[in-house]
Amino acid sequence: MKFAIPLANGKLTAHFGHCQEFALIDVEKNEIKNKQVLVPPPHEPGVLPKWLNQQGANVVIAGGMGPRAIELLNQAGIKVVTGAPVEMPETLVRNYLNNSLSVGNNLCDGGDHNHQCGH
Repeated sequence: MKFAIPLANGKLTAHFGHCQEFALIDVEKNEIKNKQVLVPPPHEPGVLPKWLNQQGANVVIAGGMGPRAIELLNQAGIKVVTGAPVEMPETLVRNYLNNSLSVGNNLCDGGDHNHQCGH
């Protein structure tokens, strides 16, 4: 199982579509086996879901994401978790595996169109 988490300064960022890098974390038998930090291709609509699928991601843990990105990721067979807190990626994955990940609202669902959610 492989998790993908958008990062800024080593922690989750709410800006999925405009993040600087992604942590890709491999999990086997509920244990973290490997972590890579990769720079995604330049942001264009539809690029990130395809790229994450090519990286073998099964689950994306994000702060916020536009509905189109969620739809494209789901079509690629990738589960999307939004509303995750700003934490280290390993903490988020461990909490997800323990069913203790506290998620709030999708940070991109609100009426605040001033912040970039990768729409």
